[in-house]
Order: sequence, then structure tokens, then C-alpha cells
Amino acid sequence: MKDFIIVGAGLSGSCLAYRLEKSGKSFVVFDDESQEASKVAGGFMNPVILKRFTMAWKADEQLDIAYRFYRDMEETLGKTFLGPLEVYRRFSSIEEQNDWFTAADKPKLAPYLDTNLVSNLNKHIPGQFSFGKVLGTSRIDPRYLLESYAEYLQEKGSFIKETFDYDKLEIDSSGVRYKNLSAKNVIFCEGFGLKNNPFFNYLPLRGNKGEYIIIKAPGLDLEVGVKSSIFIFPAGDDHYAVGATYSNSDKTPGPTTAAREELIKKLKDLIKIDFEVVDQVAGLRPSTIDRRPLVGQHPKFSNLYTCNGFGSRGILIAPSISRELLSYIEEGEALDPEINISRFSKKWYREA
Repeated sequence: MKDFIIVGAGLSGSCLAYRLEKSGKSFVVFDDESQEASKVAGGFMNPVILKRFTMAWKADEQLDIAYRFYRDMEETLGKTFLGPLEVYRRFSSIEEQNDWFTAADKPKLAPYLDTNLVSNLNKHIPGQFSFGKVLGTSRIDPRYLLESYAEYLQEKGSFIKETFDYDKLEIDSSGVRYKNLSAKNVIFCEGFGLKNNPFFNYLPLRGNKGEYIIIKAPGLDLEVGVKSSIFIFPAGDDHYAVGATYSNSDKTPGPTTAAREELIKKLKDLIKIDFEVVDQVAGLRPSTIDRRPLVGQHPKFSNLYTCNGFGSRGILIAPSISRELLSYIEEGEALDPEINISRFSKKWYREA
């Protein structure tokens, strides 16, 4: 009997699996690569919401945990997917400059907002109102991380590449059985795919589609990330990632012409150099109605759990939330009410 079955090998499922392995628990991970949101994420470890100059939810607590967690993963896998990346916010007005300085006076934001503005960052990126540097930022290559970890789990016999069939899951008080496997618990980490999960599809998960483009721009020579109405950051060999779009209405999985045109238009307002679009990617972010994760135990089946709803900040959130959920399951520690799915279960859950 396994201790856990994990369904989904995105950031949530991978972080949970890694923590289980480090604690000596047995598990198997199922994944069919149907959900791409984690792999196409930008990968920024940035605690500040740069649209409004506010601290992201619990980001100051999550940042150090995430950094140490991914460094440990690198050491275990013998791979490098985390590195420093300076990030600058281009201001569009004096008012934005003033908002930056106001934010920098706040105790929680002060360590992350440099008040020494930069007037000239790159000759191809004009900045009439200067640039503000975000401190303590880094970036992960999420696709490389997740693919490396999946390969590692396959070599250990802990990864099954197939679609999980809910109809074959048998549940009783002692645990679960799935085909030829027995386990004490199942954790569903399916991203937007949770909408098709008969055990947790009552939860108010809202897909938010994000798309970005990869451009080639020889001569741009940009070695930092820049945030304006969009982000641009280096991807190596004169290539840059540009994004991202946000759509609450489009639930199709593939790239769209409309998003491509939107990003090109905004990019032309940001950089003044010729470029070529060489690729475009899309993913459905698992966002929620209250912008908080969906974590916890099924209201009827005590050995079924979910860890989901990270929105656009999964890179930062996943290491902390995975630790919290496993402490809840293994040690009986209370879940933060802000993330516990019990906040919706009484109102939304109805037994079949």
C-alpha cells in the first residue's frame, strides 16, 4: 500500500511529491500532460504585484521558503533551473513614480522596492519617467523543472503517464484502491482539470487563460526583465518571452490570434527595435473567485484531498502550500481558513 496517490504533476503535485519523498513517504504520481499552465508560466519569484505596487498574498512569507525549496530540488536532481533575474518596472507617469515611493515607505514593501530610480535602462526601451528596480527577484524555468522531476520520478518507478480514471477509484474507510494500486490517500492537483473531477468539481474554480509569445530580437541586448503593460524577459540567444494575456472567457487550450496581436501591439509600445515572433504558448491558469488556493479534505471522503487554485503565482505559492497541506494530513495541524476548501463546502457541495 502506498501512502499517497497524487493526480497531476504540475507545480502543486510535484512540490507535494518532493516533500513526500524527503519525508520517506511512498507515493505514485499520475499525469497525462493535459494541463500546461505550470509549464508555460513565466516563472518569476517576485513578491510584488507590479500593476498596483502591493505585496502579493503572503509573498513575504512564501519567498524564502520557495527559494530554499527549489535550491534543494536542484541539488537532488543535479539540475539548474533557478537563477537571479533583475526586474524593473517602467513608469508611465509621474503619478506612478509617486505611487512607487509611497509603496516603498511601507514596512513590508520597503525591502523589495529600490527608491534609486534608473533613467536609462536600455537604448531600445525608452523610459520617459524612469524605471524602478524590484529587489530580491529570481526566475525559474518551470518547464525544465517539471520535466526534469517527472523524468526523475519515472526512473524511480513513481510516475505513471496516463489519464486518471475516476470511475476506477474505490474508496472505503481504510483507504483507496485504483486498478492494481492501494493507497491511504489521494491528492488531486489537476489545475483547471479539476473542473472534470467528480469529487471536487463543486468548487468554484475559474480558468484564466494566459498566453505569451517568444520573439527573436537581435541587438536588443536585454539582460533583465521589464514590466510595463506586459512583461519581457530574456530567454537566451537573442530570444525573449513576452506576456502575458488574461482572459476569463476563453477556455480553449491553444494559442489565439487575438492574444498574439494584443501582445505585439503592446510590445511595439515598449521596445523600439525590429523583432520576429517565433513561438506562442497558452495555458489555463486555475484561478478562484476569491483569489485564494483551494486546499483541503473532501467533505465526505476523508482520504481524498485537493491542492489547487494557485492562479498566476504557483511558482511562489506551491512550496508553502504543499508543506501546509501535508502538515494537515500527517500531523493534524489546522489549515489556514483562507485556503481551506471548507469555506465553500457547506454552500457548494451537494452529495449525488
